Amino acid sequence: MAKHLHDLIVFSEEFELINSPAFYDCVVHLICTYGTGSFLYNDRFFTLSNNDIAVIARPQFVSRIQSDDSFRCEYVAAPDKFLHNLLPANNYSIQGCVSLFDNPIISVSKIDAIRFRTDLANIRARIDNTDHQFYKEMMGSLLQTMVYDLFDFHAKTNDNILTTDRVGYITRQFFTLIEAGRPKTQREVSHYAEQLNVTTKYLSDTIKRVTGSSVSTHINNAATAIALGYLKDDSMSISQIADEMNFSSLSYFSRFCVKHIGMSPVKFRTAGAKD
Repeated sequence: MAKHLHDLIVFSEEFELINSPAFYDCVVHLICTYGTGSFLYNDRFFTLSNNDIAVIARPQFVSRIQSDDSFRCEYVAAPDKFLHNLLPANNYSIQGCVSLFDNPIISVSKIDAIRFRTDLANIRARIDNTDHQFYKEMMGSLLQTMVYDLFDFHAKTNDNILTTDRVGYITRQFFTLIEAGRPKTQREVSHYAEQLNVTTKYLSDTIKRVTGSSVSTHINNAATAIALGYLKDDSMSISQIADEMNFSSLSYFSRFCVKHIGMSPVKFRTAGAKD
């Protein structure tokens, strides 16, 4: 049963819940208003202090959430697909999102922190106005303002994110392939370079420069998410998953899981059965 948009947009001040399963299809937009907090995201450790903003596009990759007793924050979680449809496919919306995935923290001035908190307050004030005949459009407008403010904050400290049209096109097309699920069976950098009609070196240099992470990192992150989805579903055996994902052997799939998940597929399923 489809959920109403009202049920999917959440305002909260509970830092320890930013990786809640309810947010797995959302982007969390958080500002620290006092104290110090930290979390592990995409295998990297990040800290938050006063007037630091965190844009977390994949809450399921967050773990080890910690904070001191004085820590305070507020955030809005909104559906990723809804946000995506609000923004035009310009270079900054693509590359800014990619850059924020690599490093979700934006340190802002006191004035910009006030502007962002005002954005959050406006969203919070209207979340429950579900009798509004244009509720979806109204909330979309408020969220769009927040996102463009975030891009403005981010651009002030990331001068090189606005790259050439060629770089923007290659970056956008690469992530289109990633989002389409291509890493399920294709995990070689050369495959993506061939699909985009560029050399492997050009693709590697471009993605590294724009995102700060290697092509292989993005491919393997996507493949890991796909593998986890299969492993959490008992309808397929581990051998069938390895075949479905085009691994040359079961042992190769096992080594991939150990490297990127932290344990073998057998151990992962055994651990899951005990939970």
